[in-house]
Amino acid sequence: MINNDIKKVLLLGSGALKIGQAGEFDYSGAQALKALREEGIETILVNPNIATVQTSKDIADKVYFQPISAHFVERIIEKERPDGILLSFGGQTALNCGVELFRNKVLERYGVRVLGTPVEAIIDTEDRDLFVRRLDEIGVKTIKSEACSTVAEVKRAAAALGYPVILRASYALGGLGSGFCDNDEQLMSQAEEAFSFSDQVLVEKSLKGWKEIEYEVVRDHYDNCITVCNMENLDPLGIHTGESIVVAPSQTLTNSEYHKLRALAIKIIRHIGIVGECNVQYALDPQSEDYRVIEVNARLSRSSALASKATGYPLAFVAAKLGLGYGLFELKNAVTKTTSAFFEPALDYVVCKIPRWDLTKFHGVKRQLGSSMKSVGEVMAIGRTFEEALQKGLRMIGQGMHGFVENHEIKIKDIESALHEPTDMRIFVVSKALQRGNTIEQIHQLTMIDRWFLQKMKHIVDIDQRLREQSQIAELTTYMEPSELLEYLEIPVLAHLLKEAKVYGFTDFQIGRAIGLKSHMSMEEAGLLVRGWRQELGIVPTVNQIDTLAAEYPAQTNYLYLSYSS
Repeated sequence: MINNDIKKVLLLGSGALKIGQAGEFDYSGAQALKALREEGIETILVNPNIATVQTSKDIADKVYFQPISAHFVERIIEKERPDGILLSFGGQTALNCGVELFRNKVLERYGVRVLGTPVEAIIDTEDRDLFVRRLDEIGVKTIKSEACSTVAEVKRAAAALGYPVILRASYALGGLGSGFCDNDEQLMSQAEEAFSFSDQVLVEKSLKGWKEIEYEVVRDHYDNCITVCNMENLDPLGIHTGESIVVAPSQTLTNSEYHKLRALAIKIIRHIGIVGECNVQYALDPQSEDYRVIEVNARLSRSSALASKATGYPLAFVAAKLGLGYGLFELKNAVTKTTSAFFEPALDYVVCKIPRWDLTKFHGVKRQLGSSMKSVGEVMAIGRTFEEALQKGLRMIGQGMHGFVENHEIKIKDIESALHEPTDMRIFVVSKALQRGNTIEQIHQLTMIDRWFLQKMKHIVDIDQRLREQSQIAELTTYMEPSELLEYLEIPVLAHLLKEAKVYGFTDFQIGRAIGLKSHMSMEEAGLLVRGWRQELGIVPTVNQIDTLAAEYPAQTNYLYLSYSS
């Protein structure tokens, strides 16, 4: 049950937003404050960012617009004398500040209790050397690595491990200071950058090309554990998860792989002693079930915000309650209001997270993606199929795209090179390669994107090609009456094609563009015309069509509804 000694709680926010840090910690902090208010606990928020929900009126009882640094937070603690402090809801900035307060004995001096995950457990996950040793204790595989505190040590470690290697800075946000190195020159340059962010750098053997999988895990102080959601990066290891398209739930894992990694995640969170929520990231060999644990985030992360919205399981809200002493079995899901928080959500739909960049605003910036984040935000799309979710998401990223196909022409000098060296336009390069005839195997060898994802993308291209073959419809609109044209469109093959395009995420605008209506009218008119055809043909998202659609698309029979992009 709840600890009744906790009357006032201090929550650390994420500070000013910057590249490599999206607004996900505003979501997690606001949820935590909501959970505390529900328990009648007085809340003190420290966050200098006024452009957030959590700093709005009536979210917290008192807000200090001060930097998230040990110096300022200590003065606030001295004045407010909180009973407890929450460190896990403000990202890496809040976590680093909390660790410093702990090491300086500020929390001990003022009798402030750390709620949720103990600071010792946070240090175990953040200090790369300690992290490897802790996981070795339970026989969990980590990437072969060596912790270094000088450039000379980095050079010796790289020579012992053999190139290629990756450098990771401890206690760093968004992979700052990290990067892949293929030779001594790259190593020295990357080491200098890494040490500018941290006094400890981990040199790891590179596993580029392996799959990157994440699990969101929750544990209470009674040792009850559940995995709320697992996610799969479309891009292989080598691109930061914040830079990659992420799909939930995972689509290419076997049942054996899924349950093996799930069991390992629960084993890890129990051994480290995390209370609340954490994120476990794996590298998985696509040729076998071999794995390595990349890292454990003993805090809410951008993946946590995605998982919360994707599953309807409010991770931050639940984590705050667990930090107060509740057990999972004592809580109700704040979204459903009826189900217990002690359950694992089952998704009968696909969620696609797509990052967005503003690289065009910066002169001379390198567009290549790697292990350090450059994205400034992300969008989330939900669909009944991967194709639908992908197309919805691509329409929202602010690059003027209409989906995976039927976009404005992208000029690419060397497609093979653009596929091999990923940039912020990579997904559209894949589209262009498929449209020009590159095989799935060719693209897979250049990108190491799983063939399953590439097959689904090719499916979109195939539908688009079939729509393009119906260009005679555009010609008929110039001299055929609407009623006559509708009879023509009622031909089963054409009606089925229109329906299939909608099921897999095409907008009316895309369909009109594909069949060539843009040469006869504006695209807005074309979209409205296609919409009118659909409505007359009964191709609309109604419950009555479920049985028919399930029969036509047997792969989707487990779905209760089919949603259409408007």
